Amino acid sequence: MASPSLIPAHFIVFFVVSRLMSIIGNLRPSKNSLPCEIDSLGVHAKLRYDLDAIGLASTDYGNIVHEIPSAVLYPTSIDDIIEFIKFSNECPLPFNVAARGHGHSVRGQAMAHDGVVVNMLSLKKHYKNGNGIRVSTSGNYADVGGEQLWIDVLNATLEHGLAPLSWTDYLYLTVGGKGDFMTCSKDQNSELFYAVLGGLGLFGIITRARIVLAKAPKRVKWVRMIYSDFSIFTRDQEHLISTKGLEYLEGSLLMDYTPANNWRSSFFSPSNESQIISLLKKHGILYCLDMVKYYDDETANSVDKDVQMLQEGLNFIPGFTFMRDETYVDFLNRVRRGEITLKSKGLWDVPNPWLNLLVPKSRILDFNAGVFVDIIHRQKKTTGPLLVFPLTKIVWDDKMSAVVPDEDIFYSVGLLHSGSFNDWQDLDNQNNEILEFCDRAGIKMKQYLPHYKSKEEWIKHFGPKWNTFQERKAQFDPRMILSPGQNIFNYV
Repeated sequence: MASPSLIPAHFIVFFVVSRLMSIIGNLRPSKNSLPCEIDSLGVHAKLRYDLDAIGLASTDYGNIVHEIPSAVLYPTSIDDIIEFIKFSNECPLPFNVAARGHGHSVRGQAMAHDGVVVNMLSLKKHYKNGNGIRVSTSGNYADVGGEQLWIDVLNATLEHGLAPLSWTDYLYLTVGGKGDFMTCSKDQNSELFYAVLGGLGLFGIITRARIVLAKAPKRVKWVRMIYSDFSIFTRDQEHLISTKGLEYLEGSLLMDYTPANNWRSSFFSPSNESQIISLLKKHGILYCLDMVKYYDDETANSVDKDVQMLQEGLNFIPGFTFMRDETYVDFLNRVRRGEITLKSKGLWDVPNPWLNLLVPKSRILDFNAGVFVDIIHRQKKTTGPLLVFPLTKIVWDDKMSAVVPDEDIFYSVGLLHSGSFNDWQDLDNQNNEILEFCDRAGIKMKQYLPHYKSKEEWIKHFGPKWNTFQERKAQFDPRMILSPGQNIFNYV
């Protein structure tokens, strides 16, 4: 069983550091892979070659892939990024450039072997007077730097009684191989705008984005309902996403060999947990449907009635519905609390071979039987969170680079595995078994943020969008400079 909790925390920390330094020590950065003219650049002094900078740029949350860059750029302004990309574009042999934020990728997608990684967080230190996040109360939007975390945006907007509402609809970009600084939206430079959405960093480095805001709620009613029948569970989820008045929905799985609570969501009280464990002994697998209703002072008296109305007609197991009342910020920041707990135990910086899939609604029952039941539950390897919830295709504009299943409703499936450095390959082998099952069963799923190893796999992934994807790359990054870690145009 892949459980990092069996390893002492101090040993994990020591092993992670030792392993990474061993990798870097054996593969020291080669400044010679960069053109000598780089020393004449004004931005040259902001390049770092030390092991601390190289070590950070050659690892990510996945802790599986480690690609050593030649240098790391610590920009102090957007102009530094523009100058640097233009320089690479004008070189006889351009070098690769990758933008790195907080390193949340899991397969080295933000790395640049023998190239240069741009540490976007460096910009955060040089913004003055809060310019990293500029909030417009009259326009109900925030202009946000590409180096910011969502929690930073939330905290800044809450000071004005506002909160992010939806996807960004306006981007400021430093464009790929050309280094041109462009503003784009659905109406202005729209081809670039749609290319970047789901574009895996291949068309431009997002330096600023405009995010729509709305009045911020104060608290949430967080309801979790338990199911033993997957078909009823999915039917109720699909019903809820078709109704108005629900702010958040998520589904997850509980297995009889794992705790009822996990790092991502410690929802159940000790007494509730004992009830769940008893139910798991009977069914083996349970399905949790989480729904959330926001409220403030004006709606505090009616929110419970609203929740009851949303629950009408749902077929969860009688008596197995649980509710928590939390502040809006605590709810949105719940995963961060789990991260802090794991870090304190030395259990965060371990291999995380995650697999994220988009599965068509018409095959989700087959996926449950073949994957959740016959692979994951039978093998009893993973102890990480398992997520499954429906999405509607209507919110995904087909002009985006992102690809999704060709059905009106499809399911987001997140297999958030965590292992140790000794057994993460077992979890990765399980991932491959799941992908092979889908292929054999004819389940036309799409991987979300995939990491393929051949051009043929990428062509199959993008399907009818592949030709457009290639044309956009030729238009916005003709010398194939950006995001080599995606392994689409550089190494396939």
